Amino acid sequence: MNPPAAEMPPAAPATGAAPATGAAPATGAAPATGAAAQPDHAQPDHAQPDLMDKIVNLAKRRGFIFPSGEIYGGFRSTYDYGPLGVLMLRNVKEAWWRSMVQYRDDVVGIDAAILSSPRIWEASGHLANFTDPLVDCRQCHERWRADKIDGRCPTCGSTDLTDARAFNLMFKTHAGPVEEDATVAYLRPETAQGMFVNFANVLQTTRRKPPFGIAQVGKSFRNEITPQNFVFRTREFEQMEMEFFVPPADGDRWFAYWCEERMAWYRDLGIPEDKLRLRHHEAEELSHYSKATADVEFRFPWGFDELEGIANRTDYDLKAHAAASGERLEYFDQATGERYVPYVIEPAAGATRTMMAFLLAAYDEDEVGGEKRAVLRLDHRLSPYQVAVLPLSKKKELEGVAREVLAMIQPIAMCDYDVTQSIGRRYRRQDEVGTPYCVTVDFESLEDRAVTVRERDTTEQVRLAIPDLVGFLREHLKR
Repeated sequence: MNPPAAEMPPAAPATGAAPATGAAPATGAAPATGAAAQPDHAQPDHAQPDLMDKIVNLAKRRGFIFPSGEIYGGFRSTYDYGPLGVLMLRNVKEAWWRSMVQYRDDVVGIDAAILSSPRIWEASGHLANFTDPLVDCRQCHERWRADKIDGRCPTCGSTDLTDARAFNLMFKTHAGPVEEDATVAYLRPETAQGMFVNFANVLQTTRRKPPFGIAQVGKSFRNEITPQNFVFRTREFEQMEMEFFVPPADGDRWFAYWCEERMAWYRDLGIPEDKLRLRHHEAEELSHYSKATADVEFRFPWGFDELEGIANRTDYDLKAHAAASGERLEYFDQATGERYVPYVIEPAAGATRTMMAFLLAAYDEDEVGGEKRAVLRLDHRLSPYQVAVLPLSKKKELEGVAREVLAMIQPIAMCDYDVTQSIGRRYRRQDEVGTPYCVTVDFESLEDRAVTVRERDTTEQVRLAIPDLVGFLREHLKR
């Protein structure tokens, strides 16, 4: 049975537009995009076998991502986001927030604490179930996740491995001045539980009723056995999660809706169709709380791997926290007199690995003017800089106009200002970091009060009067 019209899922918003109201997918319908696939990492991307090396090199050289504490030899699986990386990562998170919260009227946000009561993790099942199978190689003594190595040590090739044993991924710490007397606490391994334990608070303060969602972006921590593949799997990372509370009878419909909605988000921001798929979990893969789960997967250089999981968590979490805390976590519908514990549909994405996927999908090499160039064909909403202002020379009178132009653009876009080396080299630098538009101020600008605007992907140029520049950029950089 379809929900009342007022409760139907809104259609996916067009780029830069608010969502319109539309019908929900039929109950149990499979999402239109992405057939179910086997849970493996098949079909590696052989089109650019050295793509991963190029991205890692670019990230370090141009200031996207640095190894953390590099001057001290680094610290395994931790990374610092540099001047360009922090801009791009912020853009990824803001694009998600616009889509999930700003463009909707049925989702609100919170920012829950990283440290919290250990009772939360006991009730959620993390203390008992949040484990990976750990094996040791008896030959070289390396340790691995058993489900990731196919029975053979990746380091030495030996098949002489110990039996798998459960390894809890949660980081334990102590809250208090003296460790012996302090309270045990855990760094959160996910952001979801903060939304579940605040369900009643949000319900009371926002006067929402199901279906509605609570969204959060924040740091999570997992003591991974084998961190790997650059920032894909790290011990400290950022998540973009939303818990969508629905009447139990509508769980299947909303699960299908959010599967398609989330696939559309990646496509809209520039990931090609052939690099995405939606893989539904087999029954034996499902988590202890899940009725159904599907992963949005991206074709990384090593094969398809997860960007985001969408799960129908049923009423497991709210009931578990209600039982452990003694508090009611349910919804009472005054119109019908019905009282129920909502089901929860959870789209949960990794912000850092999503940024990495956008970099991989955007990287290209072509030839301009007989010279090879590397270019990031990023959607302008993700690019670290949307505009670069480039005075043709360092002469004072030219820089004066360039600074005037920069001040005009900065309120509407993130800008770079670059005056070093030839204009051709500066264009190449901006192409390599994904800047969509370069604005060149030349000596003619002193006479005609006009500038040259160059577009990244086509390299086409247009001459614009300075007073028309902001309007042009607003039109081409619509959110």
